[in-house]
Amino acid sequence: MTSLETAKKIVSILDTKKAEDIRVIRVRDLTVLTDYFVLASGTSSTHVKSLTDEVEFQLKQLGTAPAAVEGYGSAQWVALDFGTVIVHVFYPEARRFYDLERLWADGEKIDIDSLPKQD
Repeated sequence: MTSLETAKKIVSILDTKKAEDIRVIRVRDLTVLTDYFVLASGTSSTHVKSLTDEVEFQLKQLGTAPAAVEGYGSAQWVALDFGTVIVHVFYPEARRFYDLERLWADGEKIDIDSLPKQD
């Protein structure tokens, strides 16, 4: 899968599991860390964990495992590093505090409504 296809799949998984405020930011031209950030919020620490669990499970089924998972214990901000895509799932207060959308404001915002739906 390309990095954009991976991001699309992640958006689809998060949407199916009722993640809130899903955003995709293309940061390929701004950093060597990754091509895309996918950001989403969960409604509780349990929801944050279930969102990240589902993304990890479904991508493993497709042969892609995260290189690293950070923050799972506290479930305030969980990051899954898939190399070309880094997924950030936040508890709402943590998302407002860290405000990655502002920090990466120079990145290209991808309209997720225009992304083709994944199966």
